[in-house]
Amino acid sequence: MRPVRRDASPLAGNYGNYADAKAELVSRMGPYCSFCERKMPTSLAVEHIQAKGLAQYANLIGTWENFLLACVNCNSTKGTKDVVLNALFLPDRDNTFHALAYHADGSITASAHAQAAGFEPMVDATLALTGLDKAAVNTADHQGVLIALDRILQRAEAWAAADIARANVAANPDSDAMRSMVVQLATATGFFSVWLTIFSGDSDMVLRLIRAFPGTEASGCFEALIGTSRTPSPNLDALPFGAKI
Repeated sequence: MRPVRRDASPLAGNYGNYADAKAELVSRMGPYCSFCERKMPTSLAVEHIQAKGLAQYANLIGTWENFLLACVNCNSTKGTKDVVLNALFLPDRDNTFHALAYHADGSITASAHAQAAGFEPMVDATLALTGLDKAAVNTADHQGVLIALDRILQRAEAWAAADIARANVAANPDSDAMRSMVVQLATATGFFSVWLTIFSGDSDMVLRLIRAFPGTEASGCFEALIGTSRTPSPNLDALPFGAKI
């Protein structure tokens, strides 16, 4: 889950129609689901952190600070769940990359840091919010070829692509063109955290990736010159219950 900074609202007040915020959100955070990290050039929705369908949050329907972006899967799974801000991690106020560990099979678990800090219940709540804890559904075509229709298998596909890219960079370490091409592939694919995990041993690629995905460097969750993960998040917009990790 990529840490992002939404920054200050472009409007002096709230949005009359929250959907009007989409273009600005995409401009600042990129066309990616804020939860599963997939690139969604079209079917991406303005997601209310605290659900617009719950009466107690009706006053937040047009509030910029309550917006993220979500794909249809994460949006529908989250639904009208009551998000308790101090009980889980959110990418606009916590270093969610530092809280989670990504694996070759597409699964996501609590990072070693989160486990050591006793944050596993919060990680579990974070993953359950949008169904990132769901198991893969093995769907095959008529020839028995496995088709990646769900988020976990799509994440596993991204891991495989990133691993091949890492090998190509390692074979051509001084090729700026190769490095630039890999970053272009990463932004076209999505799944920022997978790419950053794969390239964690290459500080140049880490910095390139952080700078290529909109809103990531601006989050302040990565050291400016070396790209190492910074915790807790600086929570630059002083959002409620931020900087938990």
